[in-house]
Amino acid sequence: MSGKKGYQAAPFRLTQMATSQIPSKSAPIGIFDSGVGGLTVARAIIDQLPGESILYLGDTARGPYGTRPLAQVREFALEIMDQLVAAGVKAIVIACNTASAAMLRDARERYQIPVVEVIQPAVRRAVSATRSGKVGVIGTNATIDSKAYLDAFAAAPQLSITSKACPLFVEYVESGRTSGDEITKVAEDYLNPMKSAQIDTLVLGCTHYPLLTGVISYVMGNNVTLVSSAEETAKDLFRTLVEADLLSDQPNQVSHRFVATGDPDKFATLARRFLGPEVLTVSNKI
Repeated sequence: MSGKKGYQAAPFRLTQMATSQIPSKSAPIGIFDSGVGGLTVARAIIDQLPGESILYLGDTARGPYGTRPLAQVREFALEIMDQLVAAGVKAIVIACNTASAAMLRDARERYQIPVVEVIQPAVRRAVSATRSGKVGVIGTNATIDSKAYLDAFAAAPQLSITSKACPLFVEYVESGRTSGDEITKVAEDYLNPMKSAQIDTLVLGCTHYPLLTGVISYVMGNNVTLVSSAEETAKDLFRTLVEADLLSDQPNQVSHRFVATGDPDKFATLARRFLGPEVLTVSNKI
């Protein structure tokens, strides 16, 4: 396990922000991912913070990010976040593990609004969930190669971590396929190292993967706890907004907007399937 401790950035503090730059409490929360996977995080935020508006941006024109070099992911992600900040969001949720691994520190230094990510919340949940101390992490090639999860788990050296890249999972989800014999066979091949390692907790280290929970749970068995970062990330966001005094002061005037850099109609079809009626329309520009 890597011993680097540099992954975590300092927590956001309102004193970092000039008074003139304090965002409106009624402003939306910006959420972004390379595609539809971040909708799992958006769902948790909508459920846990029903008085908050969101602006979701899926970079479908350039996604998935998981097969790209981290330097390129950093460039794309900062460009997307610049757009969200320019649109007036009051906080940003990086609902993409690969982007979190590529540029979290950069984002927290670049922007004077809170930036919440998905890796640390998943790690905290896994540490509390494991009984045997044997934890698995699956993610994209870029996320696994970055060792961001190993760095985050360094604070719990008593754990044994087994990591595995599962790149085809994102392609299945982005094409709307979440079950079937082919996916099950691929999942069995991917997850064999986890079964051999006798893990009891599996971190779904990509926000697309919770949409394959049925298949993954079937392959791993009922004794393995699946950890998704979505619920814990929403809790982190709530705490962050409270600490920054940014909870909405207009909870009865909620509005959700969805933007896709690629085909908005294709995104809308998948988004409505995964998120439901919250997705009214999808635009291709903020």
